[in-house]
Amino acid sequence: MKRRVWGTAAVVVAAVTGVVVFQGVQGTDGGRDGKDATRVSGPVRTEVHTAAVKAEGDRAEIAQQDTDAFSLIGLSWTKPSAEMPGTVQVRARSARTGAWGSWITLDTGGHGAPAEESRRGATEPAWVGPSDGVQARVDGQGSPLPAGMRLEMVDPGAGQAAVGTDPVAYATDAPTDTPGDPSSEPTDTATSTDAPVEESTPSPSAPSPSDPAPTSAGASPSASVSSSPTSTLPPAPASNAPQPPIVTRAQWGADESMNDEAPEYGTEIKAVFVHHTVDANTYTCADSAALVRAIRTYHIKSNGWKDIAYNFLVDKCGTIFEGRKGGVDRPVIGAHNPGFNTNTAGIAVLGEYSSIDASAAAKASVARLAAWKLGQYGHDPAGKVDLTAGLDNGKFKLGQTASFYRISGHRDGYATECPGDKLYASLPGIRTLAGGPVTGLALKAFGQAAVSGTTAYTKGPLTVNWAITSPTSLVKRYEVIVDGKVAATPGPTATSAPLTLTAGTHTVAVRAVHISGRTAVTPNATVVADTTAPAFTTKPSVTLTTGTVNTAAVPVTLGWKATDAAALKEVRLTSPSARTYGPTTYTAALTSNSATATTWSMTGYDQAGNTATATTTATPVILQETSTTRTGTWTAKSSTSYLGGKSYTSSTKNASISWTFTGRSAAWVVSRASTSGQAYVYVDGVKTATVDLASSTTKYRDVAWTKTWPAGAAHTIKIVVVATTGRPTITTDALVYLK
Repeated sequence: MKRRVWGTAAVVVAAVTGVVVFQGVQGTDGGRDGKDATRVSGPVRTEVHTAAVKAEGDRAEIAQQDTDAFSLIGLSWTKPSAEMPGTVQVRARSARTGAWGSWITLDTGGHGAPAEESRRGATEPAWVGPSDGVQARVDGQGSPLPAGMRLEMVDPGAGQAAVGTDPVAYATDAPTDTPGDPSSEPTDTATSTDAPVEESTPSPSAPSPSDPAPTSAGASPSASVSSSPTSTLPPAPASNAPQPPIVTRAQWGADESMNDEAPEYGTEIKAVFVHHTVDANTYTCADSAALVRAIRTYHIKSNGWKDIAYNFLVDKCGTIFEGRKGGVDRPVIGAHNPGFNTNTAGIAVLGEYSSIDASAAAKASVARLAAWKLGQYGHDPAGKVDLTAGLDNGKFKLGQTASFYRISGHRDGYATECPGDKLYASLPGIRTLAGGPVTGLALKAFGQAAVSGTTAYTKGPLTVNWAITSPTSLVKRYEVIVDGKVAATPGPTATSAPLTLTAGTHTVAVRAVHISGRTAVTPNATVVADTTAPAFTTKPSVTLTTGTVNTAAVPVTLGWKATDAAALKEVRLTSPSARTYGPTTYTAALTSNSATATTWSMTGYDQAGNTATATTTATPVILQETSTTRTGTWTAKSSTSYLGGKSYTSSTKNASISWTFTGRSAAWVVSRASTSGQAYVYVDGVKTATVDLASSTTKYRDVAWTKTWPAGAAHTIKIVVVATTGRPTITTDALVYLK
């Protein structure tokens, strides 16, 4: 241990009420001594710089002054039982920017350690980051201030580590640098007639032989699991929930020689109490290890406790740090909740959560940690337990029994605001996270499979996808269930799994197993594995149809029928144009160029992606009246409205006009008006139809009648004038056939 005293005129009591100023030696890089701030190489030496604060009446103040480097600050006083009335405010000057920070009001209520551990009263500390200047003011608001006040400024040492959110990576980052030698520090002398000389107390870098050997910086996060039980060391039962990654004391640089008292143990963990550390929330996760070291140093050196009060600490990135020594898997008695420290675990979230809530990552880690600790003894994290107070703590009397949630807030067992209103309001959600089951589990798209309604179809391997709303860290494993049996067990971070199914219809579901063992299962999805292609049970064919005829657009109907053993999805026309039709559509009205052979190509698709193709070819041919055989009187008419510019008209009863061709579909083309009459249609000498050409609107090149045969053959179509009374005239324009 090295003694440091303040420089000349280090502490001066001003003439005004209770004003104390002091001057110290300014450090470098916030007390990091130029060390690499991203590495820890074993125990890290920390220091506490103190300055006596003499009160006059109900006020005291420290003006802006230079100091030795520090990152955490608090105020302590002589008697642990003495209350601090009013407010205590501090602010610090950044060693990096030289700017003064905002005023911080320190929590004067304290978190309450057992009386036998407390040797001084103290506020909660505040993390200010690397600093080299301080200002403070104390206002008792009419009440006398406690005696022996001093400002406590903690330098967390050169081992500040960038742990981030991956304690495993941090644990395996083994540096080679070593802490500075305390004996190399300069010694300053000081004189003061108004305040005692205070000490800056570095902790030696070597661990005490009486302490358990710390794990190396390269050890796994479970390296602090205790050794085999002894007569005083209770066994460490296996948990029904997996142990989360934990940054061990050795990994965050705990100097085990700072306290040589053996840990104390209960018999089990019945409940978990959640705290906040009432530090600023502006710390980065790279500061977390240093912040934990600083809190531990403050608890030991300023409060006089045997070790850090909490069993575990969690930063806002969700990284979990081992707290009080004794083994993370043991029921170590902490100093976090007077009267209820035995058989409970204290989990402190780094930061202040009265007006803002803790991060989702932090809350998930608290839930995960609580589930593991309570699961060691088979306790439901979402349940309740009766606890009996072990002392009078201001809220409960010695021997008083009360019901607590297995995961409770500090305020539930002690008169405090901890863990802050926002975090306390989140405890029901944390209990749900810890107790399970996994929430929001839902199946998503089946990868390569097509989904129709509630059924997915595949012709080969597929991928089942899912999502949850719970943090993934709370999942123990997933199980993909096919037809009621587990077909795959992907890991806890998986969001998909490949499947290969036999042909046929299957049910598929995903089960999520929470770290507590509770399960959630998606509804069954129907998945059809289909490797059989669809079939055109009716091959595509083209027929002439009604409509207006142009040489470049003869109206036709394309007909087909496709089926599939599982489920037909669609039929696509790919040539001569691209169109898509539903599974129950069997015809389409199209047009085709005349005198040109056109091929219609079609592809049928089933839901699994299997395909079948089919084609048909047809050539529409326009036969005009010049190629006809006529009887009776017919008059030729010329107009651009007629096919070929000409048509024939007749009003003579039984006058006829006929065409002979070889084809498989025919259409008679006419001109129509309101005065148009009727005609008989004969096919191969047989009267087939009577067609009335009357129309309220005038129409040219209009198909008035069609006929289709199963196959192409020679046919004769004859039109006979009926000579309808009052409207005897008919006008014929052409005959179209398909060959």
